[in-house]
Amino acid sequence: MKAIRVHAPGGPEAMQLDEIPAPKLEPGQAIVHLEASGVNFIDVFLRTGLYPSQAPFTLGSEGAGTVTAVADGVTAVRVGDRVAFSGVRGTYAELIAVPADRLVVLPDDITTRQGAALMLQGLTAQYLATSTYSLREGEWCLVHAAAGGVGLLLCQIARNIGAHVIGTTSTDQKAKLARDAGAEEVILYTKQDFEAETRRITDGAGVSVVYDSVGRTTFEQSLRSLRRRGMLVLFGQSSGPVPPVDLQLLSRNGSLYATRPTLADYIATREELLARSDDLFRWIREGRLHVRIDREIPLADAAEAHRLLESRATAGKLLLIP
Repeated sequence: MKAIRVHAPGGPEAMQLDEIPAPKLEPGQAIVHLEASGVNFIDVFLRTGLYPSQAPFTLGSEGAGTVTAVADGVTAVRVGDRVAFSGVRGTYAELIAVPADRLVVLPDDITTRQGAALMLQGLTAQYLATSTYSLREGEWCLVHAAAGGVGLLLCQIARNIGAHVIGTTSTDQKAKLARDAGAEEVILYTKQDFEAETRRITDGAGVSVVYDSVGRTTFEQSLRSLRRRGMLVLFGQSSGPVPPVDLQLLSRNGSLYATRPTLADYIATREELLARSDDLFRWIREGRLHVRIDREIPLADAAEAHRLLESRATAGKLLLIP
């Protein structure tokens, strides 16, 4: 089968389209014929070596497709089921072996493409707004990269809860997307100081929570944008990792909270995985959540997908199609 492999850390050119053996079915697993794979910043971090991994390896950790085989004793899925998943390495490929209890069967009214676009970013947006910091009606939140994959979903979920959303984006075009997704106020961080604007919009009080996927370049200003006893939720680092932090920053800025969550800890059990997935499917069915797929790119052109992602040229989800 064909797969995108990294033999040594580097730029997008480090990715190669290789012919490798098809996966073997192990106990507790299912084989999935992939129809779409999500492209995420974690793939960039693995490719560049920021997250070390033993080379050569196949990129990708999110996908959707059809089950073609199941191991003896597996009951979670059946051959022919359309499924989606995240957190399993090796989705930039035609086939993948996945622990069956990590697979979510897609309802008939959810497309395979939607499934591939939802599993990492959708589940992330769901847990951020409902569990890490449980947004309440009337609260103000700040969402960085509001026109990105997680950002657009997070804006919609926050709006549905009844919270007030401030989004940051880089362009007027992305600002419109963020507003359409539910952001009441949008700050163009390329032209405006988002900390000062956030204080102005909230009459000096600050927001209850900042959802920050950017990291290094936004961290300290994000802290200063919070209200007293507010929470900074750092769930990504697209601009680079945050340097070591003196925790006195939290007390000096209003007895703040800061956390660095990861999706794996919020879907650690199958019951939690299915409950969060069911929320997403229900919201889509009710018309309360829309998944924006920016573009679909052939698997062989994965390097171009990474260039687009790293240049901030996307708004919504990038999918690779084997």
